[in-house]
Amino acid sequence: MEGWDPNTKSTLTQIPLLTVKAGPRDGGAWTQRLKEEYKAMIAYTQMNKSNDNDWFRISAANPEGTRWTGKCWYVHNLLKYEFDLQFDIPVTYPATAPEIELPQLDGKTQKMYRGGKICLTVHFKPLWAKNCPRFGIAHALCLGLAPWLAAEVPILVDSGMIKHKDDAASSTET
Repeated sequence: MEGWDPNTKSTLTQIPLLTVKAGPRDGGAWTQRLKEEYKAMIAYTQMNKSNDNDWFRISAANPEGTRWTGKCWYVHNLLKYEFDLQFDIPVTYPATAPEIELPQLDGKTQKMYRGGKICLTVHFKPLWAKNCPRFGIAHALCLGLAPWLAAEVPILVDSGMIKHKDDAASSTET
């Protein structure tokens, strides 16, 4: 955590670390891991809300907890930009981090792979590997998606690659 800004460090230390090393193929152990994931996600969401930094909604899209969907948003120039968010838990989880997808932004930035998967290889994947199995979904959002949105959304807005929903609506009315 050396070289991290104090806010990121503080946030990260408040997200509970996970203890169960299990993936979707591990039966009962995966159920225990999923419980830990939910606890960490709830703690992270509550912390964000108490700090007036609410920026995502996410939930498991299937009973097994292997597909997750939701929304995330970023405020730039006092305008809220909202995106669909989805990912699947890899079968090799937690050794392999989930590949977070923002399908609406597919092809709009070079820091993205086919299908709208955000690029996390250089900075996040080594950190995930070093902290396996203690990191989970909440950590992926905090240390992967949040910085990616902060870096990419302003560039996409300023370059005209994405438009605010009010701008898009007014341009279709004229």
